Amino acid sequence: MEKLQSYVAGRWLEGEGEGRLVRHAVTGAPLYEVTSQGLDMAAMVAWAKQGGKALAAMSFHQRAHMLKTLASHLAEHKEEFYALSAATGATRKDGWIDIEGGFATLFTYSSLVRRELSDERILLEDDWIPLSRRGGFGARHMLTPKPGVAVHINAFNFPVWGMLEKLAPTLLAGMPAIVKPATDGAQLTQAVVKCALASGLLPEGALQIICGGVNDLFDQLGPQDVVTFTGSAHTGQQLRATARFNRCSIPFTMEADSVNSAILVEGADDATQALFVREVVREMTTKAGQKCTAIRRAFVPRALLPGVQDALLAKLGKVVLGDPAREGVTMGPLASQRQLADVRDKVEQLASQARILCGGHQQPFAVDAEAPEAGAFYPPTLLRCDQPKESPLVHQTEAFGPVCTLLPYDSEEELLALVALGEGSLVASVVFNAGQNVSALVAQLGAWHGRLHLLDPVSAEESTGHGSPLPHLVHGGPGRAGGGEEMGGLRAVKHYMQRTAVQSSPGAMTQLSHSWTTGAPVVEDRVHPFRKYFEELAVGERLLTARRTVTEADIVNFGCLSGDHFYAHMDKIAAAESLFGERVAHGYFVVSAAAGLFVDAAPGPVIANYGMEGLRFIEPVKIGDTIQVELTCKQKTRKPRRTPDDLPQGVVVWDIKVKNQRDQLVASYDILTLVQAKE
Repeated sequence: MEKLQSYVAGRWLEGEGEGRLVRHAVTGAPLYEVTSQGLDMAAMVAWAKQGGKALAAMSFHQRAHMLKTLASHLAEHKEEFYALSAATGATRKDGWIDIEGGFATLFTYSSLVRRELSDERILLEDDWIPLSRRGGFGARHMLTPKPGVAVHINAFNFPVWGMLEKLAPTLLAGMPAIVKPATDGAQLTQAVVKCALASGLLPEGALQIICGGVNDLFDQLGPQDVVTFTGSAHTGQQLRATARFNRCSIPFTMEADSVNSAILVEGADDATQALFVREVVREMTTKAGQKCTAIRRAFVPRALLPGVQDALLAKLGKVVLGDPAREGVTMGPLASQRQLADVRDKVEQLASQARILCGGHQQPFAVDAEAPEAGAFYPPTLLRCDQPKESPLVHQTEAFGPVCTLLPYDSEEELLALVALGEGSLVASVVFNAGQNVSALVAQLGAWHGRLHLLDPVSAEESTGHGSPLPHLVHGGPGRAGGGEEMGGLRAVKHYMQRTAVQSSPGAMTQLSHSWTTGAPVVEDRVHPFRKYFEELAVGERLLTARRTVTEADIVNFGCLSGDHFYAHMDKIAAAESLFGERVAHGYFVVSAAAGLFVDAAPGPVIANYGMEGLRFIEPVKIGDTIQVELTCKQKTRKPRRTPDDLPQGVVVWDIKVKNQRDQLVASYDILTLVQAKE
């Protein structure tokens, strides 16, 4: 019998003694044992911190490239992972969500960081905040990697995605991780970790895994460490009460299973009801309902309940339960006999306050498998509770399997009260007719949910579905759902970094951020900045241009050329009655005229205009005003070369300030240019 090894301080080691036995979810055959007894948790933490130093020394773009390459490497071995996934009872479709969904999360986070963050080791979060009258003192918020370790405790239902959706932002933030998967499914998680470590892409110590219990790991943690948990609300609450977490103020993020809802809005037509039924059935049967986001309560207007109930029963009657390896099977077993026992117990609790319409375990059910009694099979089970206000168990009890309860409601006010009885959820779907206004309902539901999935016939054509957390969006929820957040784009990366307010002079902030700050020293050169290659440009290099006086002809010609005949520019009488008191130049004329002042027209290292950001018009430019431009090299980011034949280049951000003859700022913005590098 294989005993799963853990990766501890650079070595694969077995735990001591007899471990817990894990069986094949379909056949019941023994698969492996899990124990971590005797493993040195202090050594794991020390090894992780060495890996953290290597990660922190890398830039954001280097970490992102590492993640992208790792995702590609893991994807090459996906069939090995699918084979192990089948042992957990997952269908091929279930495995795709877990395995390739996990890889997609790595790719997404890599792209997000390369696109939105500079190639630096620290993150400056906001713009310069002036704190003094003359501008010599100000502040920004800085984020730096925590010099500790992130401990990720994951649930059994997504052995791959559950690990990778936490690991991606952790590594991108420059923090190492110790992963503790659930015992059921740990073999699959371990296989992915083995593959990742064998790639040689991660620094030593960046990733370790515990197959078994955490033993005294929590006793080794301190103020710079982070703990995340995904699983049951009961277990999460126990972990949250760990004395050391409170004593050392160790951040603890909890994402717990919740009693999520699907809501059919009053007045739903036949097509909308069909969408609702499709969504409920999909969430009941995908991963055999073993999803933290699965629909547990389906709210339906009382008048529509009979038709919706019949449609649900018809669709659920077509589900083929059995061995996912067999053709035609659409839903596999639960992950283990232990999980099967838990679902049976929870269904009995629900059945004390609701009526079973189909499924359940009291009556025989069909299973397409060689030895149905050996597997952890449970049929799709739909219940109905006609008095939901007097039935607290349907709002508090979650059968973590293919189980959902139909609940009628008579008014929107009653609906909101019933939803709130779930005490906080990860997600709710609101299903409504195209064009129907549900804004008031959504505003009331928001406080109880981490995500709202608004589904109408328009969004249904492309919707990723009720139960699909996406890397760009927050995954978490209030109350019973844990009160934490995961993913959500860069929010997740920042979770593993320390935010610090830094007060300084503009010059010191420029040195810290490698980005020129208004008020910092500038350098000037007789050579125009647009004549210099990427390497030759210095952050803080400034060009003060010649001047240009704006004439009436300029305004008229620009209006005719652009087609912009807005009265403030072209109508002398109307402009005199406006807040300007007279005609003023078009804002975009000012931008165009500014470019004419600072651009060097001859061919040179500047390849192209890459974009404009933060454009603001501060003062009007009137006929007879004279403008001048201050062009300052604000920031430089080298673009990686995909092939040796690619032209070496980088993106340069230029700070543009347009001033008038009274030295008043009339416009400010950043422009981005592609600039050729020498090598």
